[in-house]
Amino acid sequence: MRLDEYAAHDGLGLAALVRRGEVSAAELATLAQAAIDALNPRINAVIGRVAAQPPAGDAGAPFHGVPFLIKDLVLHAQGVPCDMGSRLAAGAFTAPHDTELMARFRAAGLVTLGRTNTPEMGFNATTEPLLYGATRNPWDPSRSAGGSSGGSAAAVAAGIVPLAHANDGGGSIRVPAAQCGLVGLKPTRGRTPVGPESGMPLHDMGIEHAVTRTLRDCAALLDAVEGPASGDRFAIARPARPYAEEVRRAPPRRLRIAFHADGGAHAVVDPQCRAAVEAVARQCEALGHHVEAARPAYDEAMFDRVNLTYWSSFLAGAVFGLAAMLGRQPSPENLEACTWASVQHGLSLRAVDLEEADVLANIVCRSVAAFFDRYDVLLTPVTAAPPIALGVMDCNRSGLDAAGWLHEVFRHVPFTALYNLTGQPAMSLPLATSAEGLPLGMQLVGRWGDEATLFNLGGQLEQVMPWAARRPAIHVATL
Repeated sequence: MRLDEYAAHDGLGLAALVRRGEVSAAELATLAQAAIDALNPRINAVIGRVAAQPPAGDAGAPFHGVPFLIKDLVLHAQGVPCDMGSRLAAGAFTAPHDTELMARFRAAGLVTLGRTNTPEMGFNATTEPLLYGATRNPWDPSRSAGGSSGGSAAAVAAGIVPLAHANDGGGSIRVPAAQCGLVGLKPTRGRTPVGPESGMPLHDMGIEHAVTRTLRDCAALLDAVEGPASGDRFAIARPARPYAEEVRRAPPRRLRIAFHADGGAHAVVDPQCRAAVEAVARQCEALGHHVEAARPAYDEAMFDRVNLTYWSSFLAGAVFGLAAMLGRQPSPENLEACTWASVQHGLSLRAVDLEEADVLANIVCRSVAAFFDRYDVLLTPVTAAPPIALGVMDCNRSGLDAAGWLHEVFRHVPFTALYNLTGQPAMSLPLATSAEGLPLGMQLVGRWGDEATLFNLGGQLEQVMPWAARRPAIHVATL
């Protein structure tokens, strides 16, 4: 098999070839490693290799023998280092065991070949850590691949692997998917496991899944890994049928779809993003759905206050917990400036501040939930503009305090973090391009627990607004 033939298949397609004996898992791993060798020097997506192992589970697993990469944050694999994008942790931690989700990825047949770049502690909408340097967007290497799952998204967009692990605490699956032309689903809170070390990462805003090139891979992977784990704090209702069926299922009903491109108090939205949302809204209407302009009403200042408290307290706890485990001292010498500022704010908080944040979060969540009593789906852009230039979102910039850095993040990605707080499923689809030919991801948000409707509507849109033929300038098919 040639590299261009390898990259022409999604994950399910490669697994089907392995099952039919047309290619072996070992051959696929060799091809993926060759792709890393050829392209990674140009995009800096993969920051560590893992020796390929025979696929676990039975040969009928949905992704049996398919090459895979894991993001260097939260999830970890036995015997694999994890630096979390930070000089504080660099070279000091090797995972003693798999997390629950990693074990499920293995059982799904995926073969992990390496780990991908991430900003420090995941607290950025671009992937440019001091530790490993910037990940470059395969569509234009002068631009950001998004964050914080930018390494995973760049690797998938470039055809190195068909899918890769990602996680999302404020948009970190959807933003890089949008900027790299991929499918990126943040599932409902509790849909995928986060343990055993974590119970409520980022005060329950942190969610695990993946970035993929096709909607069917996204759905099949969620089918393979969803569901509660032993010791989880709660379990949500399991899906009525496999998500993979929803992608190709005939529309069950006429949906009520709202759309908006209002960046709120933080962001001025590029006219191209506004036009793209309107074009997708018209397409949804042409598919027979009821579509109207509307946006959830909630107190943005309250939402910002909750995020400032949650992010800062989480970072302070994570940094000092990690430092104690590793025997290192956190300081401006091993933490980037905005991380350090956020940690300092977190240290200044009191227990009553967290109690207040929980009360305010409840108010915001109830306000947004009322909107989804009226609508099945909300359509928005993912980002305020096409992929930005590298260096614009500099986490090591001096002079920004914790609130200033949060505003800087929301200035570029004003549409995603709300649904981390509410816990609803939200998906980025590569439904538009900019005048320069860069990807513009569109976000579909569903009711709590209703990934099924997102997959079903996404499947309809994939048929009439296909993206499979698009390839970035840096791609294995050009080798």
